[in-house]
Amino acid sequence: MSDFLLPDIGEGIVECEVVEWRVAEGDQIEEDQPIVEVMTDKALVEITAPEAGVVTKLYVAQGQIAKVHAPLYAYQVDGASNTMSEAEPETAQSASSDKPKTPEPSTTSGTSAAGRLYDKVPASPAVRRLVREHSLQLTEIAGSGKDGRVLKEDVLAHLDQPAQIAAAPSQAGVKRSIESKAPRVEPLRGVRAVMAKRMVEAASTIPHFHYGEEIDVTVLLALRERLKAVAEAQGERLTLMPFFMKAMALAIAEEPIVNAQLNAAGDELHYYTQCNIGMAVDSKAGLMVPNVKNVERLTLLDIAREVGRLTTSAREGRVDQADLKGGTISISNIGALGGTYAAPIINAPEAAIVAIGKTQWLPRFDEQGEVQRRAIMTITWAGDHRFIDGGTIARFCNAWKGFLEAPETMLLHLG
Repeated sequence: MSDFLLPDIGEGIVECEVVEWRVAEGDQIEEDQPIVEVMTDKALVEITAPEAGVVTKLYVAQGQIAKVHAPLYAYQVDGASNTMSEAEPETAQSASSDKPKTPEPSTTSGTSAAGRLYDKVPASPAVRRLVREHSLQLTEIAGSGKDGRVLKEDVLAHLDQPAQIAAAPSQAGVKRSIESKAPRVEPLRGVRAVMAKRMVEAASTIPHFHYGEEIDVTVLLALRERLKAVAEAQGERLTLMPFFMKAMALAIAEEPIVNAQLNAAGDELHYYTQCNIGMAVDSKAGLMVPNVKNVERLTLLDIAREVGRLTTSAREGRVDQADLKGGTISISNIGALGGTYAAPIINAPEAAIVAIGKTQWLPRFDEQGEVQRRAIMTITWAGDHRFIDGGTIARFCNAWKGFLEAPETMLLHLG
């Protein structure tokens, strides 16, 4: 019998939340088989089996906190099971060998750990979390997906059933139900806990100032439409984000202080030659800001490839630690969700962040005083006012805006 100890899974991480067990007690496991998914304060991590055997005990329940270097589960190494089988009572030996072993159901009102917490009904981590939030069990829900997989729609349909089946309660019953309903309490853990801590630190220690501007992206949208087919032919999806990033790297060459960082003592500025541009991603685990490294050296297609990879990883909660470190400036594309304006909080220790609003087709006057239909995007910068002033951010934004409004000028600066 061996205990599997939760290993070090990241710099400074001492605990993590068990998101989903892939096995139950009594299951046969193979070497490198996925055993459990845990959520650290950075990302979702999949832990695999070190060797083949049989799971004998799960020490940490789904949704609970596991400590680094503490036992996570116990297993019996293959080849050691014969001793146990000889010691089994005669009644167990008389059972049919064709029948798979399943845990005996609990005789108490509670359900066994294998039956309730570690059931093998196929479902995604997001669906399992939704089931836990409503105090349900996956075994109660009919799955409409492949192989009986429980989908989000199945859970919502199950929640609607009581309202459809139950008779209309009396007014007194409705009143008592409303009065007795308590709020759902969920512990703040993982990425959301880190976000809460970092945002409080940034907002309370960095003097923010904000600078707003409008950018006419009519020409940029037309250029992207012409280049989309070329990008798709190479297997890449071309959004506006690579243009935002490339133009930003070029503008930083004119105002390098925007890409600098103040040291912890507050008495030195560190100027970075590489532009590692972060992008805020609204993932299922919480807000993540992975960054594209060395944007100043990359082509638009290279940037598009990295943006696609990081977006997919972040939304699945599986971003590598290296992709979350080393950022020098950030972009928050709030417009992708429909917002036109936001006052972003700086991703410390960076010096600036820009929030990009949605693009709107609005009337604007041209140089001859004629009204034209133009694609207007509202952007808002937040800067660290300890060493960036209004004039600096205005000049930097004007350079960035110039590249985006006349994207062909970026060709003059490409190596």
